[in-house]
Amino acid sequence: MDATEFRELMSTEGLGLLDSLPPFDSHADVVRTVATLRKAGHSPALVAAVLTQSKLRSRAVAKFGPFAERMLFTEAGLEQATRLKVAALHAGRFRDAGVTRVADLGCGIGADALALAAIDIEVTGVERDEVTAAIAAYNLAPFTNATIEHADATAIDLDGFEGVYLDPARRNDARRLADPADWSPSLDFAFAVGERLPTGVKLGPGIDRDLIPAGVEAQWVSVDRDVVELGVWFGAAARPGVGRAALVIGDHGTAELTAPADSPDVELGDLGGYLYEPDGAVIRARLIGDLARGIDARMISDQIAYLSTDTPVETPFAVGFRITETLPLDERVIKKRLQALGIGTLEIKKRGVDVDPAQFRAKLSLKGNNKATLFLTRVAGKRVALLAQRV
Repeated sequence: MDATEFRELMSTEGLGLLDSLPPFDSHADVVRTVATLRKAGHSPALVAAVLTQSKLRSRAVAKFGPFAERMLFTEAGLEQATRLKVAALHAGRFRDAGVTRVADLGCGIGADALALAAIDIEVTGVERDEVTAAIAAYNLAPFTNATIEHADATAIDLDGFEGVYLDPARRNDARRLADPADWSPSLDFAFAVGERLPTGVKLGPGIDRDLIPAGVEAQWVSVDRDVVELGVWFGAAARPGVGRAALVIGDHGTAELTAPADSPDVELGDLGGYLYEPDGAVIRARLIGDLARGIDARMISDQIAYLSTDTPVETPFAVGFRITETLPLDERVIKKRLQALGIGTLEIKKRGVDVDPAQFRAKLSLKGNNKATLFLTRVAGKRVALLAQRV
């Protein structure tokens, strides 16, 4: 969104029109909608702006729930914004540390600032993009304890702040920036702030682990089995004795594995009747060994993140499958067996083998009303296919 589009949107006519629109329907006749709004006398620029916002608000419900109905967004801002339930956990760390005034550097559209302000922490959000800063100000308008500044995060005087939160921008327009020195603010800047004040730094979950400083808490977070972030926490915002954490949020609520450091793997063992796929946050945090010990499971092959048990167990940290058959990893054998079982819906998972699941699926000619999960992996170093049903 550019400044002209934003000004159109923020006019009395623009906001009124946006709020008057029905809920966004991806199957609606967009051409007819545009024609109707144009016939009512609205300019092409305004119509484009409000329809874009309507679409973004619809997408934002997954992150912000009903709050999305009164917020404004940019495409990039929504993509990088923290889910509100996760932002609330971030804010809780500062509250628990006794921090009452936080600088949110690189605040984007204001998701984390919203969560901080909602628990009565005074927050100053800083955003270098003018339109994004204006949108954050709009989103934070209901909170008297929140301020947004249009400025470079690296130029802000942090004297007087008790804590800092940073979400470095990792894109330049549509291009992802691979070098942490090019992020805004840079990773070095973010970690240097952490040496001074209680600090949280939001990073992508796939970041090179060698970049994580010693002596910090690194927490990988998944929501509904999707790993959404790595939070690196410094000072009083970090928990004593916790160096690695996997926070898993889902229908079960919130569950967490923590450890001082990466946990050692368990020994290899025989394939049992059940296979468990650890949550991505557990894998990223390298806490598979602790999970295995907690559910009395064993690894089925070296460097393969699957666990096996003889009996079913309940855990929020992994998805369980009952193994129904073990087959050679031969597409002809597998195809014949799936056809005999009438399996037409097949979920394919793979680890430790060089197989393209999409290409493999295309060769199976699936037909039938039954469904299953197929694991293409290694057991005791041998390539196998495991046919399974979700527990």
